[in-house]
Amino acid sequence: MKRLLVIDCVMREGSRTRQLLDAFLIGVDRRIYEIETVKLSEIPLSPLMGVSYRERDELLAIHDMNHPRFDHAKQFRDADAIVIAAPYWDMSFPSLLKIYFENICVDGITFESTEKGLAGLSHADPLVFLTTRGGFTETGSEDDQATSYIKALSRLLGFRNPVTIGASGMDVWGYDWQKALKDACDKAHAFAASLK
Repeated sequence: MKRLLVIDCVMREGSRTRQLLDAFLIGVDRRIYEIETVKLSEIPLSPLMGVSYRERDELLAIHDMNHPRFDHAKQFRDADAIVIAAPYWDMSFPSLLKIYFENICVDGITFESTEKGLAGLSHADPLVFLTTRGGFTETGSEDDQATSYIKALSRLLGFRNPVTIGASGMDVWGYDWQKALKDACDKAHAFAASLK
């Protein structure tokens, strides 16, 4: 059975991003995929600084990749498919997700240094980013730094074609945000159902 890793950076239960993630998960064929969820708000994460940064450098210097602090990096690397759900905050996504990425980007686990540069070690396909946005921000636009960051990170970690599914206009007065959200949920559900 394949493993689908869900990186849950939804900040409020019942939120529109949660609805989008739920629609995706309903579409997943559970005969093909076992779902593992990492709920970022419930795990101890800290930015790489001070003692935490020094400890990580010391472990990498002696190639101790079995330390528990690298468990999330190995979990990420070993997944067969990955879905990340996070709301659009301050032109990007919540800082909690960036801290998670800082912690799983580990030379020798999720990517490696080679004579030709950095090469990703993940074999997951696909990587899907689900998001909802309050204003009219187009996926991939200059104002959507979340998607551009996910794309850049994907190149580092070895993902070929990351996919973003988003719903915009969620907080615009007079806009039919329910329809926009339903359309995005339908798209997420259909994409999940197509996973083999």
